[in-house]
Parts: sequence; structure tokens; C-alpha cells
Amino acid sequence: MPHYLSDEELSRTAPAEVASFASPVPTQIVSNGEFNPLPQTRDQQRVESRIKELADGLGPRHGMNRRQFLASSAGMATAFLAMNEVFGPLFDVSPAEAQTPGVAAQRANALSKQFIIDDQTHFVRDDFKQEGLLDLAKYAKQNWNPALWGENNLARYKFENYIKEIFVDSDTKVALLSGAPFDDQTWDLLSNDQIAMARASINKISGSRRLLAHSVFTPKRAGWMDEVDRCITTIKPDSWKGYTIGDPLFPSKLQSYWRLDDDKLMYPFYEKISKTGITTVCIHKGLLPADYEKSWPGVWEYNTVWDVGKAAKDWPKINFVIYHSALRPFLEKPDDALAEFEKTGRIQWATDLAEIPAKFGVKNVYGEVGTAFANSAVANPKFAAAFIGTLVRGLGADHVVWGTDSLWYGSPQWQIEAMRRLEIPADMQKKHGFAPLGAADGPVKTQIFSRNSARLYRLDVKAAQSSLTTDKVAAIKAE
Repeated sequence: MPHYLSDEELSRTAPAEVASFASPVPTQIVSNGEFNPLPQTRDQQRVESRIKELADGLGPRHGMNRRQFLASSAGMATAFLAMNEVFGPLFDVSPAEAQTPGVAAQRANALSKQFIIDDQTHFVRDDFKQEGLLDLAKYAKQNWNPALWGENNLARYKFENYIKEIFVDSDTKVALLSGAPFDDQTWDLLSNDQIAMARASINKISGSRRLLAHSVFTPKRAGWMDEVDRCITTIKPDSWKGYTIGDPLFPSKLQSYWRLDDDKLMYPFYEKISKTGITTVCIHKGLLPADYEKSWPGVWEYNTVWDVGKAAKDWPKINFVIYHSALRPFLEKPDDALAEFEKTGRIQWATDLAEIPAKFGVKNVYGEVGTAFANSAVANPKFAAAFIGTLVRGLGADHVVWGTDSLWYGSPQWQIEAMRRLEIPADMQKKHGFAPLGAADGPVKTQIFSRNSARLYRLDVKAAQSSLTTDKVAAIKAE
């Protein structure tokens, strides 16, 4: 995204190569360049300090220096041990994984075969020129993922690196490639045709169904239904992607925002796609700044879920997948959002989403975790537990889907590992009626990681698992 920091604000932000250390998990919230990033909280400073201390002590046991150790599976386990020491026992990790050579690697190897479908991934077209997008990488390297490379080069957001970071450097087995619309169309990441071509290319190279494709639809834009017709006929997307906010960068001057339950604008679209069988509609919601009422006046409501329930009830055969699960808090300290949850039992806009099935009597609304989980898992894992618990309680474990918004922040492996290990504290379970998340490969997380998306996209998990373990991407990964 373009950055809007003043020179004075930028001067207070240390560059990535100075500020970062190679932690296996992020130790600070990322900025996307549109705002001055929040400084580390005291707890995050404690986590970082403890990771360094543990790494210096444990690395020699494994015959490694600090950097080598932190890049290993034992180093990953060490990071979660440090987070547990600071935030409480939220992650399933044993001291033996960090202390005893081979223990963490054995666990990682066993879980590497886990079937994971990432419902939200991105890269940009070859002729994409908006270098402001690199601010995502620069801040991600500094604050989230120090292993990220090429933060000064748009190549890191392009096709070849996408394959590497999504399929080779993580345990992701199948990914859904997405796009986004902008009022200034020079910012469009990929055209619908380019998304489809990427799907064809990766699946041809791999010899299996590794990549799924969105087609982006843009209500109110001239000829948008003609584009829908063209996509149905020629592209045959796996699902649809829309932004009710219109332009996700800033309030649209073209008034490109719209409602899902606009019967004149949207219901002909639903009727059309119902006849094609391409009936999964993915919608970006949430993720607005704390001053959203002032900075997005008259527009912010379109990023709430005010329009989801009626549309879902009127169109029961359409699956509505709400990206980021409409989590509103984005730029403020996570402690405030957690305090609000502990006081009221609610998470702004995400709880509204989770209540839709009960309020409207529908079974066709899903929550995708996306950047909302990435932000909260890094900033305050107790809040991440509350967030996931809220979704599972309200939507059901069978209606929450995995997504990482990669590769904006590098390989999604650290996000996968955080979800695998996350557990809701017992006192939070009791107070709020949350069910435990269970083991990394237990029934709840298996549904989130793969089963729910497999159902939406008609993937036979057993057959796909068999083909993916022997395709060319698996061979590259094995090397």
C-alpha cells in the first residue's frame, strides 16, 4: 500500500536491517506503511529478550549459533516457550522440543504432511509498478518476520517467490489466489485473467490441483456484470471476491462501496452464480483504524457485517465467507481490545459476525481468519484465543476457515505454527463457553485448516493428499 507517513514520522522508525532480529515468530505488530507502527509493548520486549536469552543457552546443545538455532524447529519451539512465559500457557509446546536435539524436528516432520488450505494469498503482476506496496515487506521484516528477504524489490511479491514461500517454505498444500479492486486501477494486483493464468500454470507445473482462483467482482463499476458473465464462461473461477468497502486503501471518492443485501444491485448476481455452481462469495470486511468514524466518515459501515445476515438468509445456497472475520481493531494496542472483551465478552464486529447464524437462522456464513489472526497472535495471543474462540462458538468449528494474507508478510509457516499450538485458557473457556481447540491435528483445527475449505471447493482430501505428496512441488520441497 502507499505510505502516508511524514518525514518526521519516518525518522522515528528504525530501518529493518537495524531494528530486527531473526526471531522465529514476530515480536511486534506490523505497519503496512499507512501509519506509524506501534512500538513494542513491554510484554513483546520481554518475549524478544527471553527468546535471545534462551537461544544463547540452548543453541550450543544443538551445535548451533544463535541465528542457526532460531532458524531451526527447536528455535521455533523456543519462541513459543518464551511467549508462554510472558503471556501465560497459551501455546502447546514442551521444553524438550527446545532442549533436546531431534525432538522438535520429529514433531515438525510429522506435521509437515498435514493438509492445509490457505484461503487468502496474493502476489502481483509482473508489470506492477507501485513500489509503495513494499512498505508491507519492510515493516513485516522489521516487526513480524525477520527472515523475509527482498523488502526493497517488488520481485519478492511476484510469481516465483510466491511459489517458494507458499508451497516450499510452508506446510500449505493448496492455496486460493486472490485479488483486490481499487479506484485507481494502476493499483490492481492481478487481473482476473492473470489470476486464472497463474492457476493454470502452477497446476500444470505441479501436476496437481495446488492453486485455486478467485475472480474479483466490482459492483457499481461500469460493465461489471458483463465481466461476471465473461468470468463464468472463460475463466471458471473457484469462487468470487468482493470488497463492500469499495476501495480498501482510502474512502472511495467514486462511491464504489455497496451492500451485500442490496436487492437491486446484488440479487441478480446471486441468481446468476447460483445457476453456475460457483456459489462461494468471499468478502473483505473489518480492519479499519481506531478513528474509523472520523477517517472513513459515511463509508466505514460498509466494512461491518450489517449486510451479511439478510443476504445469507435470502440466498441460502450461496456461501458467504467473510475475510478477516470482520475484526475491526487494527492499529490500536491489542491490550485495549482484550480488555473490552474481558469486560463485555465482545470483540468489535467479529462477535457481530459470529452471532449471525443464531440471529438469522442461517448455515451459509463462514469466517476466514486472515490478517486478523496474524495481528493478534503476534501482539497478544490471549486475544487471539478469544478471537478464535468467539468464531468457533458462534459460527461453529465447521464454518471457520484458514487464510494468512500471504505473501505480504513472507512465508505463512509461523502463522500455521501459531494456530497449531494455540489453546484457549481454561478460565476463558469456562467464563465464555468456549470449547478447547485441541491438538494441532485434532478435529477442530483439522476443520479450520482444511476440511471446511475442502467442502467449499469440492476437494477430496484423501485423493488430493495422495497426489500432492508425489507432485513436482513436493519433489522440490523434498530437495
